[in-house]
Amino acid sequence: MSIGPGWYVDPADPDTRRYWDGGGWIGAPIPVDATPPEGPPPEEPPDEPAPASPTAPVSAPGIPADGQPLPGQPQPGQPQPGQPLAGQPRPGQPYPWQQPGHGHPQGPPPGWPPGGPPPGWPPGGWPGRPPEPRPHGLPLAGFGARLVARLIDFAIVFALNAVVNGWFVWRLVEEVTPYWREVFRRAMAGDSSTDGLPQPSDQAGGLQIVILLIATALWLAYEVPPMASGGQTFGKRLVGVKVVPMSADQPLGFGRALRRWNTLGLPTLLWYCCGLGLLLQLVDALSPLFDHPLRQALHDKRAQTVVVQLPRGHRTTPGERSTPDKRTTPDDRTPDDRTDPSGDTP
Repeated sequence: MSIGPGWYVDPADPDTRRYWDGGGWIGAPIPVDATPPEGPPPEEPPDEPAPASPTAPVSAPGIPADGQPLPGQPQPGQPQPGQPLAGQPRPGQPYPWQQPGHGHPQGPPPGWPPGGPPPGWPPGGWPGRPPEPRPHGLPLAGFGARLVARLIDFAIVFALNAVVNGWFVWRLVEEVTPYWREVFRRAMAGDSSTDGLPQPSDQAGGLQIVILLIATALWLAYEVPPMASGGQTFGKRLVGVKVVPMSADQPLGFGRALRRWNTLGLPTLLWYCCGLGLLLQLVDALSPLFDHPLRQALHDKRAQTVVVQLPRGHRTTPGERSTPDKRTTPDDRTPDDRTDPSGDTP
């Protein structure tokens, strides 16, 4: 599995982070709880070799002057206990081919596959369970929070439809009630015949189309503008979740918000086709349960967005990035990366 460039916890020294460029570690390590800079670290000038001391050579500890080791001591040329083998770096230090300015090419040595796992990691990717992604430093929203926000939004859109679509729905009910009343009466009497059933007029089909068009337009008008400016509908604001682009922490914009809504909202027009649109929307709504690691729904994948959980006490205004409320307490802040290592994704 190829691991993309980014700042990751150094497997050789879990208290530090280093930048992985897709082929090797580069740059100096930083503390694991420090905020990584944007992009790779700046290149460091090569270290100047220390001048040779004119002092006389001193024998290694535990080896007498005649050069013969004492019993139990390692042979000359063998590493001391706890010391790395020749050619291997100390814990937290880069490999020679990862050190700029030392005559080694930047990249893995022969035999290392391009884009493979960092040195010291088992083949196949992360050692153990991969850390939870934190887009833009924020945790991903859980499915429960997203579901509650969506139900709140559906309730609001339903109330709008009751006001705007109420007359058309009443007319449709009047058209189809005689048919279904007679069907129910015959079923109770054990009569399964369909002869002589009162048929709805041609106006019933037109009323269904008008109702679906109005319902779709109301949903679009309710969701797309606030999502484009602030990434939150009223339901998402109440629950404390927000939709952000994967590429940058900025407003979605109208085009991205419309693409995101199209995948979930436009199938409303297909409710007329034996409920096909409702089935498509159900599949889309459940898709975050099966998507890893970013928990994206189908409409998130189309718009390249993720849904994050805002810390308690944070508030947003349309067109602005989330800012902490002055009343936020230390207990309300997002845990640092020491307790929940970050696998930041771009």
